[in-house]
Amino acid sequence: MTSPYKWGMVIDLDRCTGCGACVVACQAENNVGLCDKKEIAEGRDMHWLRIERFWVGEYPDVRVRFLPVLCQHCHDAPCEPVCPVYASYHNPDGLNGQVYNRCVGTRYCGNNCPYAVRVFNFYPHDWPKPLDNQLSPDITVRSRGVMEKCTFCVQRIRRAKEEAKGEGRMVRDGEVQPACAQTCPAEAIVFGNMADPQSRVARLSRSPRRFRLLEHLGTHPSVYYLKGGGREHV
Repeated sequence: MTSPYKWGMVIDLDRCTGCGACVVACQAENNVGLCDKKEIAEGRDMHWLRIERFWVGEYPDVRVRFLPVLCQHCHDAPCEPVCPVYASYHNPDGLNGQVYNRCVGTRYCGNNCPYAVRVFNFYPHDWPKPLDNQLSPDITVRSRGVMEKCTFCVQRIRRAKEEAKGEGRMVRDGEVQPACAQTCPAEAIVFGNMADPQSRVARLSRSPRRFRLLEHLGTHPSVYYLKGGGREHV
């Protein structure tokens, strides 16, 4: 049975200020491990979402731009066919899922991801008191030796779908928001159902400013970016 949902995201680079609020929100919502100075120095950071910087223009008229990069939830994901235990899979709603308790830590998926958005949990992470009170009960606290990545806050998606099903309706446009989209002060991140042509995210994805990262690879990501230089009022 075909799902009526196809979750996707649009990020307006003209709005993004690079403040990093989305990174912090993602880490807090999804129980992402806290890395100390030693781990960071070894390149073992655990962020599921990073902000890339690039510059446009010529000196002295140079402007900095920001590019939030997260799991692109590709429809032809290169991480899926290489997993020997089917921990990385595609669900009916168009999400690239990750089954943590099935992962055996081969890191094949991370090596095959052209976006470098998967992180490997090299160390057991602790939340000393009172930081353990911030852990979300809806999310598994991952153990050492598994691959982690953005899930579009799938726990929020499931909660919204269950509530909608109980009321005998579809999930309304804007009803479910990942932590990054909810927290963005510039409202640069829009999330929703791409299968609904009237949803805000679907309309923005048809903008003439749209593009997708490494589109020539044929991975068909579910994340669209809008180039700088204009804004749609949708």
